[in-house]
Amino acid sequence: MTDADRTAQPGTVYLVGAGPGDPDLLTVRARRLIDSADVVMHDSLVHDEVISSCPADATLVDVGKRPGPNGERTTQEEIHDLLVENASDGQRVVRLKCGDPTVFARGGEEAEHLAAAGVDFEIVPGVTSAIAAPAVAGIPVTHRDHASMLTVVTGHEDPTKEESAIDWDALAAIADAGGTLAILMGVGRLPDNTAALEASGLDPDTPVAMVERATYHDEQVVTGTLETIVDRAECVDISPPAVTLVGEVVEVRDAVDSCLASLSSQLSSGSQHSRAEGD
Repeated sequence: MTDADRTAQPGTVYLVGAGPGDPDLLTVRARRLIDSADVVMHDSLVHDEVISSCPADATLVDVGKRPGPNGERTTQEEIHDLLVENASDGQRVVRLKCGDPTVFARGGEEAEHLAAAGVDFEIVPGVTSAIAAPAVAGIPVTHRDHASMLTVVTGHEDPTKEESAIDWDALAAIADAGGTLAILMGVGRLPDNTAALEASGLDPDTPVAMVERATYHDEQVVTGTLETIVDRAECVDISPPAVTLVGEVVEVRDAVDSCLASLSSQLSSGSQHSRAEGD
């Protein structure tokens, strides 16, 4: 592969994963594409340092879904149109997403739209928070002694759906069998989600952890059980974005945390851990 092949090409859209937060966790491919982009369309949760490191002559477009101060937000249809429009003008377009572009990031929808419009594109994987957040908190999502299964699920479905696509009975059975559940975007519905798992038969004493703003300087970790995590999260004011982990692997954190603290501080953002730990 030549140096030219490694950089963004005119008329091409790159669906790029920015990783969980810390700029050091960008992939080399992501960094090269950002550095050669004409247009960077980024989500609102992409780290400020990543945005500020974009080329001075690149056009930056915030297409985050979070409402702005006046209630404005970019719709997915507008994002689709902007991608096609800029690529059709011969621009090198980086669509920069948090985590991985295909894990609850609508990368699949954007890829389909680009293909239908005849626009060349490339999907560039990123480190998903479903794995990164527990990892930096000392929680392996799989472990030979604890978990041989990992299930990633959204904690906040599209409100326009007529009925839920989440089978809480099946998820409870997975966790009960020793699997790990990684719930993304579930802070607001934490009471509902934990209640659904309990109602589906999962032991209230099942270990649970929440990792807020993983790899950022104000990272916060709280642990408890299915029965106590709601109160513990409220006590330390856990806010989005956060990943919720359910399963026996959460207990591994207790065995490694004393040494992990000094390692996590070496991240460029300087992670900090909450001491609001559970039993």
